[in-house]
Amino acid sequence: MVTLATQRKFREALRCAARWHAQQFRKGTKVPYIAHLLGVASLVLEDGGNTNQAIAALLHDAVEDQGGRRRYAEIRRRFGPRVAAIVKGCTDDGYQLPKPSWRLRKKRYLQHLEHASLSVLRVSLADKLHNARAILADHRRVGNRVWRRFNAPPRDELRYYRELAHCFERRLPGAMAAELSRCVRAMTALGSH
Repeated sequence: MVTLATQRKFREALRCAARWHAQQFRKGTKVPYIAHLLGVASLVLEDGGNTNQAIAALLHDAVEDQGGRRRYAEIRRRFGPRVAAIVKGCTDDGYQLPKPSWRLRKKRYLQHLEHASLSVLRVSLADKLHNARAILADHRRVGNRVWRRFNAPPRDELRYYRELAHCFERRLPGAMAAELSRCVRAMTALGSH
């Protein structure tokens, strides 16, 4: 149930996300990063997510990209343990510096999703779906140059997305998981050229 208090918390999370990610852009673009965070929150709400999940969607990259443990502690203090747990569950080894290798982080994240809560799954799925949509849209604009934005070769990125899609179809079947699978098939067809 959305109450006045939860609306205030959502607005506060939006202000925090906008401030924390103010200097950040989507990889290889001039699109402000807040557009991604708003897109993920929108997908969560459209999928029936609650306010805590929507707040976590706005903040899901803050620990990984904007402050690590210190940022996590702030999120927990401001938004409570439920939101903080979702954000932590969506974080790809954000605490470890230097970060482990790309492959190890992705392997661990896939293993983590096998036991993640419904809230973590919903926010993570919305994040991956929004990313996949962006990859397809950017491919239409710049072609195969889109793959240069990533830290892994296209075949590894595509393999990771296929494994994510299988996991989400199994763990959280529904419209978002089905759309992610369609996007991944389209990405795979583009990546094989």
